[in-house]
Amino acid sequence: MANKRDYYGILGLSRSASGAEIKDSYRKLALKYHPDRNKSPEAEGKFKEISEAYAVLSDPNKRRQYDMLGHAGFDQRYSPEDIFRGVDFESIFKNFGFGFGFDFEDFFSPFFGRRSFRRRIVKGHDIVHNLEISLEEAAKGVEKRIQVRRVEKCEACKGTGASPGTTPRSCPKCNGAGQIQDVQGNRFSMFVRIVPCPKCGGKGKIVDSPCRKCNGIGLEERKRKITVKIPEGIDNGYQLRLKGQGEVPPEEGIPGNLYVNIYVSPHKYFERVGDNLLYNLEIGFPQAALGTKITVPTLDGETEVKIHRGTRPGDVIKLKGKGMPRLRRYGRGDLLVRVDVSVPKKLTKKQKMLIEELAKEFKREVNSRGRFKF
Repeated sequence: MANKRDYYGILGLSRSASGAEIKDSYRKLALKYHPDRNKSPEAEGKFKEISEAYAVLSDPNKRRQYDMLGHAGFDQRYSPEDIFRGVDFESIFKNFGFGFGFDFEDFFSPFFGRRSFRRRIVKGHDIVHNLEISLEEAAKGVEKRIQVRRVEKCEACKGTGASPGTTPRSCPKCNGAGQIQDVQGNRFSMFVRIVPCPKCGGKGKIVDSPCRKCNGIGLEERKRKITVKIPEGIDNGYQLRLKGQGEVPPEEGIPGNLYVNIYVSPHKYFERVGDNLLYNLEIGFPQAALGTKITVPTLDGETEVKIHRGTRPGDVIKLKGKGMPRLRRYGRGDLLVRVDVSVPKKLTKKQKMLIEELAKEFKREVNSRGRFKF
């Protein structure tokens, strides 16, 4: 703001005004000029002006620097972002009964530059859990109860860290902001930086009577049983996210997530290939030569397949729709029956004689590569 007016004058206060008087004056002026209520052209600029004045004078450290340096010196050391850092406008206006949905960042950013007026949202740690399921469970979908250890709010103190019946008090050093301005310099220069409040450790609150159960931390580790819904068709290596089922943060914020890594155990009969299942079927030479019908397993029970005459090793019989359900899609894959023709290692004299007779019947010949022709 060029040619800024005196902050005390903007709020209609004397330089000896108390913190309560500053807050009360700002409330009255904000009600008058808030953009949700006042649609006049000058209201927006006025609202920004009184908000800047309040951001400085409501902070003891900023106010002290402003009183000592005046506008010119203060503006050299504090950027607009420094001025508004840590000021929680939203909670103030919500208490007025209006301002819901009003985006303070979008409102102030064209004038002061993009910045965040909200406190940083703290998120709790995520948890990772490995879960092994069978192929049948992966095919049909299933609900599993898993047990995890996670950090939660202490049941005794409800996460406050204070003994039951007591409440934490606002830190007098940072006025509950959790951070202070560290001013260093000499008569030629001055440096200002924002640091966590050393008195409250950046929490903004002080616990005089710590909770005995959690030693004032406000958190404790517990075992929890959680239901995980496994969708049908899930494959090995997939990860499911359960939002908000992770650990809670040590301060106000949102819980982390629970990530469940899925491992599908090897199956006795089937090998999974995408949405298809592969089954190796071993038959004898007579069955391959003459053809037959053989019962094979599927995920839905046994079914009969036809072996055509002259089936060769490596031939594949496709059973449509007998494979895995497609994950989050319609339909199922196929069951691929791969045929292998077994050759006996030992023969009786009669078997040997019959095969030799059969070979003669086929009038076999050996080609130049040593292979048989029939």
